Amino acid sequence: MAGPAWRWRSRTQLAAALRSVRALQLQVPRAEPLQAALYVHWPYCRKRCSYCNFNKYIPRGLDEAAMRSCLTQEAQTLIQLSQVRRISSVFFGGGTPSLASPHTIAAVLETVSRCAHLAADAEITLEANPTSAGASRLAGFQAAGVNRLSIGVQSLDAAELRLLGRDHTAEEALGTLEEAKKLFPGRTSVDLIFGLPDQSVASWARGLEELLQQCDDHVSLYQLTLERGTSLFQQVQQGSLPAPKQEVVAEMYESAREVLRDAGFRQYEVSNFARNGALSTHNLSYWQGSQYIGIGPGAHGRFVPQAHGQSLREARIQTLEPDNWMKEVVAFGHGTRKRTVLSQLELLEEVLVLGLRMDVGLTHQHWLQFAPGMSLWDVFGTSEEVKELEAQGLLVLDTRGLRCSWKGLVVLDSLLLTLLNRLQQSWADRTAPET
Repeated sequence: MAGPAWRWRSRTQLAAALRSVRALQLQVPRAEPLQAALYVHWPYCRKRCSYCNFNKYIPRGLDEAAMRSCLTQEAQTLIQLSQVRRISSVFFGGGTPSLASPHTIAAVLETVSRCAHLAADAEITLEANPTSAGASRLAGFQAAGVNRLSIGVQSLDAAELRLLGRDHTAEEALGTLEEAKKLFPGRTSVDLIFGLPDQSVASWARGLEELLQQCDDHVSLYQLTLERGTSLFQQVQQGSLPAPKQEVVAEMYESAREVLRDAGFRQYEVSNFARNGALSTHNLSYWQGSQYIGIGPGAHGRFVPQAHGQSLREARIQTLEPDNWMKEVVAFGHGTRKRTVLSQLELLEEVLVLGLRMDVGLTHQHWLQFAPGMSLWDVFGTSEEVKELEAQGLLVLDTRGLRCSWKGLVVLDSLLLTLLNRLQQSWADRTAPET
């Protein structure tokens, strides 16, 4: 995935809400020491899965040395541009980064360590596909500096794996999981997908129960999104596969939450569950609105470049296509294709949307770091719509801050429409010229 590890079920609505805003710009508070998370996108896969529309490519004659050189060059350039002095975590996503050699992973981490402080205990995560992550290869990644693994299991049902276009079997996935737990005990995560065509609540529950007998301390659940341009989307559009029924999908999600809770997992984010404190600190940096630098084709970033005296946070997107991206890195030191300075309201919207994905929500202190002089009470405390959501047991606004209830996390998308409207109204009132 070319950026933060979240999936949004109503991205069109959210994008429209974020684009509709006109507002003042914010001078972002700078904490000391300056720090950011780092996302590294490896764009290559052996094949494209039937549900995937991420920025992935099937290489023909991959020159890994050239890709490695460009990844390290872009990391150096963007770290220097941001003047970040500490990298808090690194996440290798894709694509299938377990297809990269451990030498490439080590080279990127060595560059990061030269350009900024990379703490010895920093979380270094790599996404792995079972067919490209044998025991010796996993050991190589560990030696390169990786200390956390995220395995794309997706399903333990043979028919579902074929439907998804995965190139591994359930046995291979469980074997990779077993090897990973030996090398990364307590720091091995698994991904599962639910809401497939023809998938039943019973079959989903069976697969989850089977996985829980062997998994480690972190599980990510993602609802299947039928994306245009994918094989699954086309099959559903043509009627050869049934569209998943939303009431069945909702029941799958609810049942999974309960099963995981009973197994000792905390749902610390809409799609992520952990026990024994095994939360992903890298993903938390996204949801907490922290800076992050994205390198590699199509990677996204949010940081404050310090060139030319600028102190405004930018959203950055790197050039998508790998060959073009590499040419730009060679020519300019980085392949940034688009830079957008975020307005104050746009930044507050992101902080609100992402913060409420977490079970702890937004504390008053955290919100005020981004909105000094404009408290959560000021924005939401007098809203009748917010009071109604509280009365329904979906939302909580108290002395701790603003957060969803257990029940509210399930319907977060609908809550955000109300909350974003309220934030926009409050901001308009606050910034309206006096008459």
